[in-house]
Amino acid sequence: MGDSIKHKDWSDKTVLIAEDVNDNFLFLKTYLRKTKINVLWAKDGQEAIDMCAKDKSIDIVLMDIRMPNVDGYEATSAIKKAKPKMPVIAQTAYALNSDYQKVYDSGCDDYITKPILGSSLLDKMAAFI
Repeated sequence: MGDSIKHKDWSDKTVLIAEDVNDNFLFLKTYLRKTKINVLWAKDGQEAIDMCAKDKSIDIVLMDIRMPNVDGYEATSAIKKAKPKMPVIAQTAYALNSDYQKVYDSGCDDYITKPILGSSLLDKMAAFI
């Protein structure tokens, strides 16, 4: 699995990680560093909405669902309203069937459950960028 990382060069891509927990953000940033992707951080849903509206370089969003102020469902809906083609992958620790349906209803293109396996994350991202 480690070999697949070496083959991914996303140095011309930018990911926005919407995540309120510092350790979760650092895990994702550290894992994605191997792909050379540019990483931006939004600490809540409102910040993610604002960053997507202003920053034209964002290629994909990793959206935590449970965040303060504006949650991931609302943030995804707002982002998709402004940029319907922006790929959004939900990150959720809650693996109930009703949660999955709500993830898709909000506009997310895919989801990944926490704890996140890095290789699965790369495979999901590769489908969109």
